[in-house]
Order: sequence, then structure tokens, then C-alpha cells
Amino acid sequence: MIRLKNICKSYDLGEVTVDVLKNVNLHVKPHEFVSILGPSGSGKSTLMNIIGCLDIPDSGDYLLDGEYIDDRTENELSEIRGNKIGFIFQQFNLLNDLTAYENVEMPLLYRKMPKAQRRERTLLTLEQVGLSNRINHKPSQLSGGQQQRVAIARVLAAQPSIILADEPTGNLDSTSGQEIMEIIKGLWRQGNTIILITHDINVADQAQRKVYVRDGKLSGKEE
Repeated sequence: MIRLKNICKSYDLGEVTVDVLKNVNLHVKPHEFVSILGPSGSGKSTLMNIIGCLDIPDSGDYLLDGEYIDDRTENELSEIRGNKIGFIFQQFNLLNDLTAYENVEMPLLYRKMPKAQRRERTLLTLEQVGLSNRINHKPSQLSGGQQQRVAIARVLAAQPSIILADEPTGNLDSTSGQEIMEIIKGLWRQGNTIILITHDINVADQAQRKVYVRDGKLSGKEE
């Protein structure tokens, strides 16, 4: 499903060029749950941005479902993100003026899904994350854990084939964080492909497989 070959990425910071990723190779099979573990500044977020088609490498090859991604236009990358990839972020990224229901429904509006189908899928995904009794609550009326559940429901509603979770428990207490991890593991058991970015070894250990990013290089049990 995902194959990175000798991926390199650097950023020009004026008089200094920083090599963020150095010849990274990664293969993620369909329905795998892989955690990418590394400290702040190791390059793991840049790696996630490339996997998520939010950024492109300077060199190397990225194949998604057997197709090269490197030479795609921004519009094509946007279409891939919309159709294949769901993002769960540390900051939740919910719209404060919208209810839980409306936040989850939004990506389906963009797809121009019929109203009855939108409602059915939105209610189903909110039920799946245990928020059937909070559909009319706005983010300010929800706990951090509940907000992250809404964010997960929003991803599920779009039915992506790949879910990228970037520090999904980073803003949560340990109890709420573990509840979110149980939901994510449940999504994997249902057949989703999940890549989780974290600096927390206890979170990373809950994945099917983990790899490490250190100083822009990937290490671990890689194929």
C-alpha cells in the first residue's frame, strides 16, 4: 500500500540547509498498524506529511497503492488526501461554532453526499466512538477526550483507506489517552491501515509494529 524508497527532505533556513529526512525506506502493508516513534525534531512529522501527501520529498520515490506520488500536482495531491487519507491530529482541529454532528458531517458536504446518506453515516460514526448523546454539543461543551472522539468520527465518516494519527493522545490525560488508543486499535481490527506518530513509547508499543526515527533516519524492524 505505502512504499517509500530512499526519501530525502531538507529545508533551507537562510544560510543553513537542514537535512530532515535522509534516505528513508518504509513499507506499510494494507491493514497494518505501524507506529513511528521519535523525539521532537527527529523528522517524524515531516515523514508523516510526506506519507499524507501534505508535502513532497526532494528525492526518492513514494508509491501509494502502486502509483508514484512524487510528480503529482497540488490538485492531484488534494484529491488523494480527500479520497484515501484521514488525519487525526493532536489539536483536534474542530470548528468551534459547529456541533459535534456538524463537524463530522462537514467532509460529507464537500463530497456532495445526499442528505439522508450524510445523516445516516454521521450518526453511525458518532455512535461508533460513543458520542450518540453528544451530537448537539459544541467543542467547548466537550472534554478533550470527547473532542478527539469527534475528530476520529469525522475521519471515519469519510471512509479513508489510510488513517494517519499524529500524537493523537498528546493533549489528553492518561485515562482519556488510553480510551482513544482503544478506539484506534478497534479501527485497525476492523481493517483500517493506521500509521501513528508519537514520542511516547507506551503509545507506540500498542501498535502491531513500530519503527524509529532518529536524526532523520529510520531504524527498527523494517522490510
